[in-house]
Amino acid sequence: MNSPLDLYPIAEKAPEAAVSASGMPLERLTLDAVVSGQVGPAEIRISAEVLRLQANIARAAGRDRLALNLERAAELVDVPQDIILETYEMMRPGRLTDPSLLSERAEMLRRDYGAHAIAALIEEAVAVYGRRNLFRRRY
Repeated sequence: MNSPLDLYPIAEKAPEAAVSASGMPLERLTLDAVVSGQVGPAEIRISAEVLRLQANIARAAGRDRLALNLERAAELVDVPQDIILETYEMMRPGRLTDPSLLSERAEMLRRDYGAHAIAALIEEAVAVYGRRNLFRRRY
């Protein structure tokens, strides 16, 4: 392999790398396996490794913003869904009046889940929301 682009599309060029979060190979993710109960929600989730591999491919293709988003997604794989949804709600403009709550959430994601890029994104949002006066109750 000379370039990450050589792995695209991953399912065809590197099927051994195309595994779910539980480690199940892509070729075992079939409708029959779902119906028979061999495949559940954990097997359908994408792995952080595959997301990072996709980020490498995107970066090699000159798609740096896409690569960054895929890297952020990789950080979120192990974050519980309720924390992700709560954080999303907190980040909606007009939902919080206290910027420290978002700053604390960024620190928790960094400390507890190693989500450094996500934490940086939230901290950037805190700064922008402050400049734009978005920390005010709108609803």
